[in-house]
Amino acid sequence: MKLSWIFDEVKDYFFIALGCFIYCIGFCTFMLPYEFTPGGMTGVSAIIYYATGIPTQYSYFAINAVLLAIGLKILGFKFFAKTIYATTCITIFLGLVQGILRQPDGTLPLVVGDQPFMAAVIGACIEGAALALVFINNGSTGGTDIIAAIVNKYKSFSMGRILMWLDFIIVSSSFFVFHDWNKVVTGYVILIISMILLDYTMTSAAQSVQFTIISEKYEEIAQAINKDVHRGVTELFGEGWYSKQERRVLIVMARRRESTQIFRLIKHIDNKAFVTMTKVVGVYGEGFDYIKT
Repeated sequence: MKLSWIFDEVKDYFFIALGCFIYCIGFCTFMLPYEFTPGGMTGVSAIIYYATGIPTQYSYFAINAVLLAIGLKILGFKFFAKTIYATTCITIFLGLVQGILRQPDGTLPLVVGDQPFMAAVIGACIEGAALALVFINNGSTGGTDIIAAIVNKYKSFSMGRILMWLDFIIVSSSFFVFHDWNKVVTGYVILIISMILLDYTMTSAAQSVQFTIISEKYEEIAQAINKDVHRGVTELFGEGWYSKQERRVLIVMARRRESTQIFRLIKHIDNKAFVTMTKVVGVYGEGFDYIKT
C-alpha cells in the first residue's frame, strides 16, 4: 500500500511538471510574441513584461512568492505542497523555453506569421489542455488560485466566480499598456477557449458510465459482464410498481470505452432487456481511480 502511494505521488509530480512545461510552451510561443494577455498570474507577468521588459519568470516568481507566504500562513502547508512545486516548475520552464526560442536580436519568433488570431486559438488550446493535466494530478499553478482560496475561506463566494472575475480584471488591464481593445477582446477569447479545453480535458479523462439493467436473464448477463469485460456487478432487489412482481436490478460501473462491449453482451443474451446508461464523472475504488488527498 505504501509503495502504491509513493508511485501515485511520483506519477502526480511527473505529470504536473509535464503540464507546466507544455503550458510554458504555449505561453512563450503563442502569447508573448503576439503580445496577448492570458488569465492568471502568467497574465500579470506578461503585462509587466510588455510595460517594463522585466522577464516573465522573475515577476511570476516574485508575485507567487508573496502570495504563497500569505497563503501558507492562512491556509497551511498541506494545501500548497504541490502548488509550490508547480510554481517552481513554471518559473524554471518560462526562462528555459524563452531562452530556446529567443532569436539573436532578442525577440521571440512569430511562429504562425501574420496570423495573430490563429496564434491566440492555438495558444489557448495548449494552455487549457496543459492546465487540465496539472489539475487532474492534484496540482495548482498558484497565483490567482491562492487569492481565490483565501477569499473563499472568509467570504461565501465560490472559487470559480472569484477566479473568473480575477481573470477578467487581469485581461482588461492590458488595455492600459497597449490602449488597444482588439488585444483585450482577443484576451477574452483566449480565456473562454482555454476554460472550455480545460473543462473538456478534465471531464473526458475521468469519464465513466453506469449501467442499470433489468432482465429476466440477469444471471447470464452478470456472468458475461464479469467474465468478458472483467467488471463487477451489483445485484439489487426491486419490485415493479404496477405488476408487483419481484425484479432483479444489475448495476455496473465501467469505463466509457467498454460500453459498446457491454451493450453487445446484453443484446446477445436478452435483446428485450431494459437498460439505462448514464455518464459518471469520477469513479474511485478497485479497477478505477484512487482517492487522492
